[in-house]
Amino acid sequence: MQDWLWMTAADLGRGIGAGKIDPVDLTQTYLAAIDTHPLAHRIYTVVTHDRARAEAKAASARAKSGARLGLLDGVPVSWKDLIDSAGIVTQAGTRLMDGRVPDADGDVLVNGTAAGLICLGKTHLSEIAFSGLGYNPMMETPPCVNDAGAVPGGSSSGAAASVAFGLAAAAVGSDTGGSVRIPAAWNDLVGLKTTHGRLSLHGVVPLCLTFDAIGPLTRSVEDANLMLAALEGDKPADLTAADIKGRRFAILDTIAMDDLRDAPAQAFADAVDKLRAAGADITPIKVPALDDAFAMAGPLYCADAYGWWKDRVEAAPDKMFSQILERVRAGRDVLAADYVAHWIALREIRETYAKATAGFDAVIMPTAPILPPNLDRLISDPEYYRIENLLALRNTRVGNLMGGASLTIPSHIPSCGIMLNSGPGSEENLLRLGAAVAAALT
Repeated sequence: MQDWLWMTAADLGRGIGAGKIDPVDLTQTYLAAIDTHPLAHRIYTVVTHDRARAEAKAASARAKSGARLGLLDGVPVSWKDLIDSAGIVTQAGTRLMDGRVPDADGDVLVNGTAAGLICLGKTHLSEIAFSGLGYNPMMETPPCVNDAGAVPGGSSSGAAASVAFGLAAAAVGSDTGGSVRIPAAWNDLVGLKTTHGRLSLHGVVPLCLTFDAIGPLTRSVEDANLMLAALEGDKPADLTAADIKGRRFAILDTIAMDDLRDAPAQAFADAVDKLRAAGADITPIKVPALDDAFAMAGPLYCADAYGWWKDRVEAAPDKMFSQILERVRAGRDVLAADYVAHWIALREIRETYAKATAGFDAVIMPTAPILPPNLDRLISDPEYYRIENLLALRNTRVGNLMGGASLTIPSHIPSCGIMLNSGPGSEENLLRLGAAVAAALT
């Protein structure tokens, strides 16, 4: 049964379908692993034993009667603690929401439950989801699977740790500037940022309402595809046509390839070699307009965040980690006219970017230019925190600013992901391509 903790969600689902795995036994195996794991308190905010067991019992009955809801029916997963869960505390990683208990599940949790996913509990995150590092001194800082002294990436930090440490078969997180993909990459997982607006944000505590997106963190591209379908209440894409030969990739040579640390640079170079060997056509491109988009990112993100959080923040600023407080409060000084002008300009840049990348199947780059930073140094050196946080989110932010879908896939070097970006609403094609890329990188 311990092997179940390390199987893909799809393989667990196939085991349930074949009658080799009972969802009740599977769920109890995960609950026992969580209850006895020495780091579980840093990963889960709450473990929903009763809900998980009740859902597993129902999934078991469906399996025995031949009425399964889909391949993931009966598979246990975790949920980031900004997704509302009825009767279960949900506080977005912040003391500003201490004791907040929603009356209803968020839409994506409703859909996931309707697809038969078993809710194991809620996972820790960066405070209000506003950091790519995963360090949260106000709550808990989850561990990184590759470095006990490093942060795990954020903001979906506990989501990534729950899967990487064998305490969930898959996880649901959110991504505003890289919050699914950074922790996925740093913990050797697959992470999917969906197009903003594709998955419902109803019942999700917001960071930036104009950029937030829900996405899964998984052990395989197949799992990401299945999880997307479950969260959306739809059928998964057919990944069987995945192939690399003749595919056209653009290496984004504006911003994304600057100042890479040695390991991410090597991982990306090796991945490019493997893709070329598999028959891919790879061309470096520059999109100078991205420089202007990045210059506007700070005001856009901070103004959006402050607009929703300001009353809570200003009522109790002492309850916040100073670095997060500073970032949110930066939104106070953004003029409404400037905010609107930035959005007008960003939409024009998105059109320019779309034209520059139209002839390619995907734009590729290292998921992060750095490895997971050391936690002790982040604590003792505020300037190091600011520098590493901005670097961590730099490459992933391209996908958010340009409004598309984005997928990170592990490389052969620990904590180094390879990222594929494509246009808005292109998740099915991106996942199909991602499956082929993952096979080529193996």
